[in-house]
Amino acid sequence: MTLLPLVSAPDCWQDTDRATLVCRAVLEITHDVRSFHFAPEGEQTFGFEPGQFVTVEVEVEGQTYQRCYTISSPPTRPHLISITVKRVLGGPVSNWLHDNLLPGGRLTVQAPLGSFTLTDPVAPKYLFLSAGSGITPLMSMTRTLFDLGSDADVLFVHSARTPADIVFRRELEAIASVAPNIRVVHVCEGDYPSERWMGLRGRLSTAMLQAIAPDLEERETYICGPAAYMSSVRRILQDVAYDMRRYHEESFSFDSLPAGDVPAAPEAEVAAGSADALGASADQGLTYRVEFVKSGVTVDCPADQTVLEAAYAAGLKPPASCTQGMCGTCKQTMLSGEVDMQHNGGIRPREIAQNKVLICCSKPRSDLRIDV
Repeated sequence: MTLLPLVSAPDCWQDTDRATLVCRAVLEITHDVRSFHFAPEGEQTFGFEPGQFVTVEVEVEGQTYQRCYTISSPPTRPHLISITVKRVLGGPVSNWLHDNLLPGGRLTVQAPLGSFTLTDPVAPKYLFLSAGSGITPLMSMTRTLFDLGSDADVLFVHSARTPADIVFRRELEAIASVAPNIRVVHVCEGDYPSERWMGLRGRLSTAMLQAIAPDLEERETYICGPAAYMSSVRRILQDVAYDMRRYHEESFSFDSLPAGDVPAAPEAEVAAGSADALGASADQGLTYRVEFVKSGVTVDCPADQTVLEAAYAAGLKPPASCTQGMCGTCKQTMLSGEVDMQHNGGIRPREIAQNKVLICCSKPRSDLRIDV
């Protein structure tokens, strides 16, 4: 079975990277998680791959924020698109959405991006592992497989603090009750005052995972959740000698990043079209001039520093969120020069052909002129 007929880009997002959506419904999923359902302003339908995300733009107290949220709805339901948002303490965007966005409200979003998607063709067996609101991309995948009547064997293991924190609990149980090939297992760390948890308790461990999935080595594994959770799962899988070539992971929330707070970016895999390892090594120790044209600022940027880091060092504050080449928030036009861009799906080939670059993951390989 292939997903390709379902995920071709719709006209409304083929020619532009931005769209204004109209909120149609707001649903309470848990005490601190809501789903927001949107329709396009026109008559178009939505197209995307299950697991992809959109970048939303909101203005809070005069400041514009951009944050990434995974699409929780499946592409098999093309007339609405949904994001599911957990209220984050101190998170400006999640709190604004929870407190202000109502049916009839409008939200500006950038077109879907992301490479954390289902294999094509569909694998015979999947293991979906999630924690907290990291459930959203895997929920889109599960809804897609269910809607298509796929015979793929899906084992969905979700971890939560308490029973009250299990996102999409009733829907997942309903899907599992009628789809014999989809099995759902919840793991909770503890009880909720109104419900004693009778299922698996604690945190996911090697012994627990082996008991739940004795055929682990046969499954394609997808994981999404907090960084500590994903790190723990990687150690578990490595302990049991799992083939990590079948392992796929996605970080899920940038809402905790305040504007202008750019942490050090982890090393990224070299993407197709970037400089090869030998070429990059040869440039180490060199320094290039980077001109931020609109700002009228020119700085020296070492070859091992990203253009975004150089911009911040110069006192500029271009928009940025993930710092991993995923979200597309920092996309800018390169007027001249050459960069080594190691992105993770946050930019499209046609944009690269138009001299767009993600400055969070682009290091200079010559003097640059950037339209910032």
